[in-house]
Amino acid sequence: MAKRGFFLTVEGIDGAGKSTQAQRLAERLRALGHSVIETREPGGAPGAEEIRKLLVEGAPGRWSAETETLLFTAARRDHVERTVEPALAAGSIVICDRYVDSTRAYQGAGAVELRQVVDRLHALAIRLDPDLTLIFDLDAGAGLSRTDARANGAAENRFEQKGAAFQARLRQEFLAIAEAEPERCVVIDAAAAPDAVADKVWEAVAPRLGLTP
Repeated sequence: MAKRGFFLTVEGIDGAGKSTQAQRLAERLRALGHSVIETREPGGAPGAEEIRKLLVEGAPGRWSAETETLLFTAARRDHVERTVEPALAAGSIVICDRYVDSTRAYQGAGAVELRQVVDRLHALAIRLDPDLTLIFDLDAGAGLSRTDARANGAAENRFEQKGAAFQARLRQEFLAIAEAEPERCVVIDAAAAPDAVADKVWEAVAPRLGLTP
C-alpha cells in the first residue's frame, strides 16, 4: 500500500503572496522527485469551482455570513472528495491555497459566533485537517496595495472590497489561529523579499517531509 501523502495549506490575508510561494515550493519539491498536487479553495474540483464563482464575485453583501459559510463548506466537501483525498491516498504532497482556516478567519472577522459554526460544520462534513499550515503574515495596508496593483478590473475581488479594516481584523484572526495551534501552524513574515520568504517556507516544510532544510 502506498504511503499516505502530506497535506499542506497556505493561508493569509489578500496580497500576502501565499499563492506565489506555494507555486515556488511545488516547483522545488517536484525538482526533488516528489509528486505534488497544487489546488485552491474555494475551488479545486469542477463542482467546487462553480461555487467559487458565487463566493468571490459580486458585491460584498451578496450573501449573508451564514449562507456564505454553507457555500464554503459545500465547495470544500466536493474538493476534499474529488481532489485532496485521492491525491493523499496516492502518496502525493497536496499544497492547497486556502482551506478551512480561511473560512474560520473570514467569518470570525465578521462575527465571532460564526467561527463556532465553521468548526462544527468542519467536524461534521469535512473531517480532514492539514498536516502543516503556513500563515503568511503581512500588514493589511500593504496587502491591499499589492492586490490593487494586480487587480486591473478583475472580477474576483469581492473580499478585497470589504476594505482595510476588515483585512486588519482578518490578519488578527489568522494570527490567533496560529497561536492556538502551534504544532500545525507556522507564521511566515510575508513582508520580506520573495527569496527570503521562500527560504523561510523551506525551513518550515523540509523537516516535516524528512528533507534537509
